[in-house]
Amino acid sequence: MKQAILIILVLTAIQLLAQEQQTDSPWYIVAKDIDPNNYFGITCANGMVGLVSSPEPMKVKDVVLNGVYDYYQRGRVSNILKTFNHVNMNLDVDGRRVSPQSISNYAQVLDMKRAALTTTFDVGDKVSVRHTMMALRHLPFTSMVMVEIRAKKAVTITPMSVIEAPNHLNDVRNYYSEIDRPHVKLPLLSSVAKSPSGRLIVAASNSFIFEEEHGSEPDIIHEDWDYNMHLAKFHKQLKAGETYRFSIVASAVSSEHYEDPFNEAERLTIFARLEGAERLLKRHEAAWEELWKSDIIIEGNVADQRDVRSMLYHLYSFAREGTAYSLSPMGLSGLGYNGHVFWDTEIWMYPPLLVLHPEIARSLLEYRYERLEAAKQNAFAHGYDGAMYPWESADDGSEDTPVWALTGPFQHHISGDISWAAWKYYQVTGDKEWLRTRGYPMIREVADFWTSRVEREGPGKYNIHNVIGANEWQENIDNNAYTNGMAITVLRYAAQAARELGLEPDPDWEHVAANIPILTFPGGVTRENATYNGEVIKQADANLLAYPMKIVTGEKRIRQDLEYYEPRMAEDGPAMGVSTLSTLYARLGEVEKAYQLFKDSYQPNEAPPFGVLAETAGGSNPYFATGAGGVLQAVLFGIGGLDISDEGVKQLRAVLPAAWSGLKLNGVGKDEKTFEVR
Repeated sequence: MKQAILIILVLTAIQLLAQEQQTDSPWYIVAKDIDPNNYFGITCANGMVGLVSSPEPMKVKDVVLNGVYDYYQRGRVSNILKTFNHVNMNLDVDGRRVSPQSISNYAQVLDMKRAALTTTFDVGDKVSVRHTMMALRHLPFTSMVMVEIRAKKAVTITPMSVIEAPNHLNDVRNYYSEIDRPHVKLPLLSSVAKSPSGRLIVAASNSFIFEEEHGSEPDIIHEDWDYNMHLAKFHKQLKAGETYRFSIVASAVSSEHYEDPFNEAERLTIFARLEGAERLLKRHEAAWEELWKSDIIIEGNVADQRDVRSMLYHLYSFAREGTAYSLSPMGLSGLGYNGHVFWDTEIWMYPPLLVLHPEIARSLLEYRYERLEAAKQNAFAHGYDGAMYPWESADDGSEDTPVWALTGPFQHHISGDISWAAWKYYQVTGDKEWLRTRGYPMIREVADFWTSRVEREGPGKYNIHNVIGANEWQENIDNNAYTNGMAITVLRYAAQAARELGLEPDPDWEHVAANIPILTFPGGVTRENATYNGEVIKQADANLLAYPMKIVTGEKRIRQDLEYYEPRMAEDGPAMGVSTLSTLYARLGEVEKAYQLFKDSYQPNEAPPFGVLAETAGGSNPYFATGAGGVLQAVLFGIGGLDISDEGVKQLRAVLPAAWSGLKLNGVGKDEKTFEVR
């Protein structure tokens, strides 16, 4: 009895010390005072599979599969697919099921450096459990869970690997098999189903990995409970003080990725099973170490460093190199905004990725290039030339905005945003072959769209009527500042891109650009649109003409616009408006004002217990990766002074706020340069 009490005291002391060290580290996000009724999970993702944490022990809330869309739950438009929960677990201790009511000392910690979420808890005076979950970075379709159970007294444990199907999947088929080889036995728990419309097939498979140090592998028992859930389990007797370790590897794919997803899910799981947990972990950590070579390092303020690194972690988690998938506003954290792709990608999330990981930025642009023909068809349908990209894009690149939302037919600046991003990629990388084969075809078609979109009503009056701008609260307006400014910008970029390739640009591009008006009030303040008269606005619109565009220049003009529009920003608007103001004030040299706006752009939006970002202050729809992208721009292009031009990535004026003692931007651009602010 005394020995068991001593073991408990020692383990508790070690756990408390570890939690204290993690709280002081800029690499760990520690969930404190977890309330299951006020819990917004954090996501472990690898750009393909997103695992959303749960307040329940050894569970995940959702598994989101990138690039897979079908029609369900949300009206007449497609939704990114929530697939099998294939990493869920149950645990029985001495025949009793572990539940939230039967545990204590429940804690969750995200290690951002290794992209792993660790959950720890005690089951009475019997066992302590450590459960670590990750979406393996080097294996895009595969995840791993590592479990460590430490016995405080002699017990029998029954761990269970569970695959559960969400209700929207149809024709669910559950399978269990064992592949017998002379040197190893491979248990495979697998499920296959049809997507809600039946258009796609999704599949998941998992398997146990047992540690050699524990001797012979236990016998696996398969239980098929119902069509939506089945499990594989084993029994193990532990002595007091004994620690038992095992892992689960799990793969999820669809017919979007493979013609035969069932077989491929099992093949990928077998591959991971025979790689072994140690090799998988080593390669996963190495892949993340490579990602973190491009980092934002804030000196002298651990809290700010942790917050900024969390934003980077999420952008890195939601996208990956070598794909043609883009980013939705909520990334892979759930079904928010149906998983569709908006301007949020190119204007907000893309710029930080472009300067820190151009290879990931290229994947986001490849998504748009592969849907260029759909954008041309969309322009044709609306009576225009060139390419008119949809406001909400999903699988095939056709318009996927709900019919009731007028943003679909009228928020035309998205085409300019995509062209802008394409030219910025060329400026950062100098990749002329990419420009010739990928970038210029998009830039050219978007330019042709704008020359057909303007209404030529006289010199200086090539007007753009009947649009919705960045401030979506004003609909069907004329000569919107943001829309007109972006059209001017990308028409000029198109001519520049043609000359860069030794081609003759269409002279109409620059002619039209020179005649699109930017409206102003008396006194010179940029007027958001022809009928705007000082109303409260949803987010930055006119201010974006100074950054990221350079249509509005000169400190006096930029300051005028800031002072006019800042008090008109809605308190319940999305985070990007405030982060834009922060970036611009920093560029004007007002760094303390910029710093305060930097904090205001995200702190009110943090949701418990991990501080994940919602779209608005007090919101409940995390993780809002769009907002994270805006805040990161305030650091990189505002306080950090970075700028993208024909000379690549350069550093302009950069001044530190008093709250920081130093700022280092590592791995920037194609040459992976380091920029410092002291």
